[in-house]
Amino acid sequence: MSNDKLRRRVAWEAARLMYTRAEREYLRAKLKAVRRLAGAAFNPSDLPSHREIRDALEAMARLSPEEHADLLRDRAGLEEESKVDRFQVYRMLLLPLEKVREGPRRHPGPDVLEHSLQVFDLVRDQRPYDEEFLLAALLHDVGKGIEPKDHEAAGLAALDGWITPRTAWLIEHHTEAHGLRDGTIGVRARRRLEAAEDFEELELLSACDRAGHAPGVAVPDLDEALDYLRELARSCGE
Repeated sequence: MSNDKLRRRVAWEAARLMYTRAEREYLRAKLKAVRRLAGAAFNPSDLPSHREIRDALEAMARLSPEEHADLLRDRAGLEEESKVDRFQVYRMLLLPLEKVREGPRRHPGPDVLEHSLQVFDLVRDQRPYDEEFLLAALLHDVGKGIEPKDHEAAGLAALDGWITPRTAWLIEHHTEAHGLRDGTIGVRARRRLEAAEDFEELELLSACDRAGHAPGVAVPDLDEALDYLRELARSCGE
């Protein structure tokens, strides 16, 4: 099947998930549609846009009563078939970072995916069994592949429902934590972060984030990192 044809099918399937209220968010609908139609073989850069899904939704609104009834009858099956492995979600959000580079003055080093893997590996050396913290290290920059100007908010929106509140908190505040190290945030913000239960982990994440821009450093590949996290989750009874 051609990429364009698969993209159209994914857009239609995502729209159908939203139309039948099996899913309400664009990104989650796209990922579920990909999982159902293509599995891990789909290139994240080929995901349909929100506009394409809206066009499909508008087309569905013009269906005949019989076609509309068919869509609704499929709802139960769609809800069952569209279960998504969260580690595939992480993979699809991380892969585009291989093509993202930051300004050389600010971060002269690897692409954002390799940087994320460096940070993950540095944190793993310190907290090898803390899955939530390791996920924050690996996923802290996924938003740079979506909206670089506000990557924390974009990343958290994309990961909503796929990570724990603790992982989300670490991602949300990892850039702010750099200000702690630089002395550039206010007293109230500093006290708020220092009072947090995971302040120690936040400091460590910030330190690893700063250190994770070295060129030519050996790191695990993405699938190896995800397999490590999957095994960790399995050992904890997930």
